[in-house]
Amino acid sequence: LGHVKKRVPVLCKFSQGKIKARDLRGKKKEELLKQLDDLKVELSQLRVAKVTGGAASKLSKICVVRKSIARVLTVINQTQKENLRKFYKGKKYKPLDLRPRKTRAIRRRLNKHEETLRTKKMQRKDRLYSIRKFAVKA
Repeated sequence: LGHVKKRVPVLCKFSQGKIKARDLRGKKKEELLKQLDDLKVELSQLRVAKVTGGAASKLSKICVVRKSIARVLTVINQTQKENLRKFYKGKKYKPLDLRPRKTRAIRRRLNKHEETLRTKKMQRKDRLYSIRKFAVKA
């Protein structure tokens, strides 16, 4: 048991120009899309270099570029969803993916206002037969 080798995952070496999500959030959508296109072009070039037997540094950069593309796409999608949330805030109907998920049972339940509503008959009964309060005299 003591001789078992541990498998260590191969991590990407972010050598040059790692794209940070916080820097991307400040940019406009057009800039992000342009950057995405540039990254995709770079990735295709790196893949060509891989096939033609390019340098090892280029092969390790494929991983970095792929992660960068993922970051850009994530930021685009998050900002898009955030803007939709702002747009639909306070509206009567929202798209299903913007509504709170919860559970099926909770979604079908009456809301707070509907639960507290009373019929005329119930109101009259409550008034006529109110809860009697007793106190023991010691």
